[in-house]
Amino acid sequence: MTLILGIETSCDETAAAVVEDGSKILSNVVASQVEIHAQYGGVFPEIASREHVLKIVPVIEDALTQAHATLDDLDALAVTYGPGLAGSLLVGVNAAKAIAFARALPLIGVNHLEGHLYANWLDASADEKEFPMIALIVSGGHSEIVLMRGEGDYELLGHTLDDAAGEAFDKVARLLGLGYPGGPAIQKAAEQGNPSAFKLPRAWLRGTYDFSFSGLKTAVLHLVQSFKPALSEAKGQKRVPVADIAASFQAAVADVLVDKTRQAAEEFRATRILLAGGVSANAQLRKTMLARAHVPVSIPPIKLCLDNAAMIAAAGFRQFARGETRGWDLDVVPALKLQSAVGSRQ
Repeated sequence: MTLILGIETSCDETAAAVVEDGSKILSNVVASQVEIHAQYGGVFPEIASREHVLKIVPVIEDALTQAHATLDDLDALAVTYGPGLAGSLLVGVNAAKAIAFARALPLIGVNHLEGHLYANWLDASADEKEFPMIALIVSGGHSEIVLMRGEGDYELLGHTLDDAAGEAFDKVARLLGLGYPGGPAIQKAAEQGNPSAFKLPRAWLRGTYDFSFSGLKTAVLHLVQSFKPALSEAKGQKRVPVADIAASFQAAVADVLVDKTRQAAEEFRATRILLAGGVSANAQLRKTMLARAHVPVSIPPIKLCLDNAAMIAAAGFRQFARGETRGWDLDVVPALKLQSAVGSRQ
């Protein structure tokens, strides 16, 4: 039995978890800052790092208590060192270093994106997965299609050229006056709307697995403005059909994400498709992927789609099993990319 304490502070969630053998969650504690940042319409980096400093120790203690474990029971520590906000990452990495040094525990540096991938292995040890697989990683900062040839062996096939999917959700939610975070707000509004109400553009970027959502976002802006005439014409102003626009926008995003992922799975003869990242919690995306995919689809429970430390511990377990640990010079890498092959660690 291998117990790993995972620590995640890449953005605005202070998280710690204890995971057994890379799949069994013994605890998974997340302290969210959503309410704090909602007033700014997005994450305020300096405030995020300060909140991490305040919460990191209580969150770690809570994770150990819920797991009925102590620091002496741990086999290793796994911590996110990128990508993410520099100040936020530093809090988690320094906390992990301090504990690992004090207890002479192995230290494992985990790529946040790799953590999202391994959320698909949590509490699903009986679900055998054969390689190769195609993974769609979608969040506020990332929209990427990755070929996963084996554990720790990745090839980036495509990525966003501008806005990530989650970023587009946030911006469109602001345009529609739905608040922050945009993903849940858009989904809730879309439940009452018609996804075929408006014909919004899909940027297919033929011949690539890349994404672009800036044109879609601009199309929504123009659509909203069309319902808001000049002040002199205000008496004839039409009500903005928020639900229909939200549903049409959500459908457009899901169409592109799903069809490109499905095409990649066909080209590389993948045995399975993995969904990962915060946007994979979106009901329309999950429904569309399950309906159109020609191979089995793995989707984490919604609570594991969002940033959490159990996924970091799960990814860390795989590195630990391969003997990949880090030294005390481990530093944060805010723009860290998903490594292309086993052993190619920054």
